[in-house]
Amino acid sequence: MSRFRASLVSSALLLAAAAPLLAGCNEATQAQASANEQVAVPDVGIVTVEQKSRAIVRELPGRIAPTRVSDVRPRVSGIIVGRLFRQGSEVKAGDPLYRIDPKPFEVEIMSSRAALAKAEAVHERAVQQAQRIAQLFKERAAPAVENEKAISAEREAAADIEARKADLARAQLNLDYATVRAPIDGIVGAAQVSEGAIAVQNETSLVTIQQLDPIYADFTQSVSELNRLRRAFESGDLDQIAPDAIKVRLVLDDGTPYSIPGKLLFSDAKVDAATGQVTLRGEFANPKRELLPGMYVRVRLEQGIDSDSVAVPQQAVQRTAAGGSEVYVIRDDNRAISRPIRTGPIQDGLVLITDGLRAGDKVVVDGFQKFAAGDKVAPQAWTEVSAAAQIEPRSASR
Repeated sequence: MSRFRASLVSSALLLAAAAPLLAGCNEATQAQASANEQVAVPDVGIVTVEQKSRAIVRELPGRIAPTRVSDVRPRVSGIIVGRLFRQGSEVKAGDPLYRIDPKPFEVEIMSSRAALAKAEAVHERAVQQAQRIAQLFKERAAPAVENEKAISAEREAAADIEARKADLARAQLNLDYATVRAPIDGIVGAAQVSEGAIAVQNETSLVTIQQLDPIYADFTQSVSELNRLRRAFESGDLDQIAPDAIKVRLVLDDGTPYSIPGKLLFSDAKVDAATGQVTLRGEFANPKRELLPGMYVRVRLEQGIDSDSVAVPQQAVQRTAAGGSEVYVIRDDNRAISRPIRTGPIQDGLVLITDGLRAGDKVVVDGFQKFAAGDKVAPQAWTEVSAAAQIEPRSASR
């Protein structure tokens, strides 16, 4: 009997010692279950859709073109005796570029002056002769025909003086043209001829000057896009921008935005039959000569105002297997569901939504890998700043 009591006492002591351990296991199991429940509801970044007035911006391909181009040619023929400019430098209108041998034109001026002096002497003699004949005719000592001849000779001599003056002016003009000057302001290109070359009047190309400030950007847009834009204006979906308020900006070929905005000059009134494109032209200040003729650029053109536009970050839009677009929207019970949408153009990282979303919808932007459609999630406000902050610590830990 004593042995039996001793066994009961030992069992009680063992149970008393094991009780804390069992209680600890239960607490660990409960904590693990609670952790599993928390992991099962992932955090996702969302944005709340808002309706805003946005400018509709189109990004179009373009090329830079000079505002003025001058192919400098000589106005007189002769031998080039001097080049007076530095290639690639900036010149002003009237600056001397080349000098053609002036001696033949100086000799022509001397000859024209001598011819003028002779014509003046002849005219002076004709005037005196006409006066004598007129006096004799008045005294009836000379016939009328002689008086008429004398008057005619005087007039011919006067006309010859004017002709000789014109010859002298032409010779002086040719001497002036012997110095070839820049017709416009701009950047002078490579010299096409050197000293000793023959310059043929109106034929020989001496050098090209391009005006680069201001400068043009020529770009194209399909006529179908313009027609859609016109219909949007007519239906009231878009508001028109006043011509003097249209903003035009450039993006260089490396993605760098050009700092100076430009203005839209015109839209071509004809369509290129080969491409179906309409040409537009913008004008930009180019004080630092950053824009050079022939450069490829992207032109951002404001073409209308959408007064109640809806947009979401570009990464929120998902592609479907059928080739459409969809987003994940958070319902009131915090479950994420997919919703098909129709998209418009992309502007500054935002996709304009033409159908499928309305103001107040909560759209998932980040955390797609954590859930499937219909799962419950924990929505968190998303911003580009907070997304960047999450990336920086990871990169720093590496």
